[in-house]
Amino acid sequence: MSVLVGGGTGFIGKRLVTLLASSGYDVTIVSRMPGLNRITWHELEAHGLPKGTTAVVNLAGQNVLDPTRRWTPGFKQNVWNSRVNSAASMVRAISKTPAEPGVFVNVSGVSLYPPAAVDAKETFDESDPGVEYDFMSRLCFAWEAAATVPDFTGWRGVRVRSGVVLGRHGGMIGNIYLPFFLGLGGPVASGNQPLPWIHIEDLCAIILLALKKADISGALNAVAPQIITNGDFSMAFAKALRRPAAFRIPESVLNLMFAQERAVLLTTGARVASQRLQGLGFEFQYPKIEEACLQLVGRKR
Repeated sequence: MSVLVGGGTGFIGKRLVTLLASSGYDVTIVSRMPGLNRITWHELEAHGLPKGTTAVVNLAGQNVLDPTRRWTPGFKQNVWNSRVNSAASMVRAISKTPAEPGVFVNVSGVSLYPPAAVDAKETFDESDPGVEYDFMSRLCFAWEAAATVPDFTGWRGVRVRSGVVLGRHGGMIGNIYLPFFLGLGGPVASGNQPLPWIHIEDLCAIILLALKKADISGALNAVAPQIITNGDFSMAFAKALRRPAAFRIPESVLNLMFAQERAVLLTTGARVASQRLQGLGFEFQYPKIEEACLQLVGRKR
């Protein structure tokens, strides 16, 4: 199978491309810059899918929580366009390129599920339609709408909704590793907000499963089976590093740093589960946060 990967040079994309290549797939990356086994977004728009492509994965998107970028109208538009436009571009390429029926996997987030109150026990799975309640939830709906493949193509579409991705070389861990290593880490805001999460190895394995199994389509929540809070994660990560987790970050500081509209990604969260992965018999390599954190810091139990 020949796979086209949008965002293949990013944090998740690099690991996925390595997994696909080791699994016998031919991989082409869509990138802003041309290169070996790459095409540009302009080339994709102009010429469609590379010949022989039977699978497309979209991981493209501007880092929302980039601490170096202010939450300006221009940056908000870039966050929106980088997700919605990339998905739409891939769907257009699939629609106009003569090819055998294939699969399009679009990786988005879980922000369409409303945040839980501190004492709430409601858990959302793939059967819940979600709700538009803020910028990030509206983005998720627009993102998935743009990634909808027309029926006439014969392609199946898989909407992978990922929790916070934990990996040593990027994402949230890349931002917090040094403070926690120095003993300056701790919970965010109250620490009681749910934190839907998944290890990067499990996310890539789920994407690979979606490519392989012809009966998988529609929404798929890529979240670990263990539902935790931000405080639970902070304690587990600090323990794995053998450090304290005493420095709580006030919500007001995060609202000042990121602006409240995107700080909600840190200060709120929903209880999210995946009934479909359970039904598919998917086996997580890192089902528990303690095991994941030990791997992230290079330790064994």
